[in-house]
Amino acid sequence: MARLPKLAVFDLDYTLWPFWVDTHVDPPFHKSSDGTVRDRRGQDVRLYPEVPEVLKRLQSLGVPGAAASRTSEIEGANQLLELFDLIRYFVHREIYPGSKITHFERLQQKTGIPFSQMIFFDDERRNIVDVSKLGVTCIHIQNGMNLQTLSQGLQTFAKAQTGP
Repeated sequence: MARLPKLAVFDLDYTLWPFWVDTHVDPPFHKSSDGTVRDRRGQDVRLYPEVPEVLKRLQSLGVPGAAASRTSEIEGANQLLELFDLIRYFVHREIYPGSKITHFERLQQKTGIPFSQMIFFDDERRNIVDVSKLGVTCIHIQNGMNLQTLSQGLQTFAKAQTGP
């Protein structure tokens, strides 16, 4: 079987959900009786449709997940992860403003996993450029996280492990 990463790291905004948690929605969030997550104004807040299946697939493969976000809305981002029941997929969360380099250095310190054994999914090109310099396999997300992007990312990771 192809080599798998030891840690899969996800950005949040425009990677797991289609908005910026610090500008497009209005915390605090709540789950209504029908299970819908809404913001303070009653606006529906949703994940990209395949995100739960992506995280379940990684879990079934034995690959732990982590979140790395530069948002200033730390409490709101964590609240959404809980309300969407995604918290169980993330062994670590690095959610605070600043460079993604710092997020990954802290993930490496906490887990002991080398950067070369991590995969990172993010929608922002600048984060992909920065984090790839650490030796992390980085996958640029175009229209939210989905199963096809996960499969392609895992293939890219496996190829990077075997070398040229």
